[in-house]
Amino acid sequence: MSKLFSLVTPAHNEGANLELLHAEVSKAFEGLNWELIIVNDGSTDDTFAVAKGLTQANRRVRLLSFSRNFGKEPALLAGLKAAAGDAVIILDSDLQHPPAVARQLAEKHEETGADQVIARRNRKGDGIIRTGLSRLFYRFINHLATVRLTDGEGDFRLLSRAAVDSLLALPEHNRFSKGLYSWIGYPRETITYENAPRAHGKTSWSMHGLFSYALSGVIGFSAKPLRVVTWLGMVGILFAFAYVIWLIVRWAMYGVEVDGYLTTIGVIVFIGSILMVSLGVIGEYIARIFEEVKNRPDYIIAHDIQQETGD
Repeated sequence: MSKLFSLVTPAHNEGANLELLHAEVSKAFEGLNWELIIVNDGSTDDTFAVAKGLTQANRRVRLLSFSRNFGKEPALLAGLKAAAGDAVIILDSDLQHPPAVARQLAEKHEETGADQVIARRNRKGDGIIRTGLSRLFYRFINHLATVRLTDGEGDFRLLSRAAVDSLLALPEHNRFSKGLYSWIGYPRETITYENAPRAHGKTSWSMHGLFSYALSGVIGFSAKPLRVVTWLGMVGILFAFAYVIWLIVRWAMYGVEVDGYLTTIGVIVFIGSILMVSLGVIGEYIARIFEEVKNRPDYIIAHDIQQETGD
């Protein structure tokens, strides 16, 4: 039998896009052995009903449905665990990751044997603010993290069975897949494609969600913020020591004075701000440790549907 390609797509309120996605995948992968795994991440629209209908119409389609919304990272993990393919392609269900490009990933993998084939998009059509924030994020995280990320490279990629098994062997719960793809290594190839708009509906990502995701990436792959806290503490000590010396010199020159209220308040605010920022950074790391030691499952699957027969 020819190589099996598993296409994994998380879906949160993507009912309007799934039938079109299935049609595009069927067209793009005609002549290849493939399966489509839809992970319904606690959708509140008709995503479950539409996906279930696709499983009844095509034995190549499998539906995993969570008991509630757990997030994209757990959905990706569930899809990777369920994938039986010799290679796995991750793509979004809103068609911003075109299935035709996914076919190019499969062909590039067959041609080169690379364990990771990455689809890198340009940012044509993105807003100025979003593009600027994205570039700032990549510069920031590459300065701090132990892995290197490339702007435009995301989840849209092909992973060999060896790469998938390596990802699944990582036991952490607070996952930042962009960093994990880089961390596991393996030979890589890259193709570029034009930025594609959503087919229907609105994205579930908010600026707050994107910020939280970026923060997870920094904390998950760098201890430098903790070192920054240490340096801030040392700088604060130096400022405090210098201030004490200045007070002693002033006392020796002018004697005891009543003034200095604003200076004292300024020093208190300065040191207090350093302490609050430091506690916040340390708290973020402790929160991750707290989540890890609870060792709760990353998700709960309420339904696992796949037809044994069909077209």
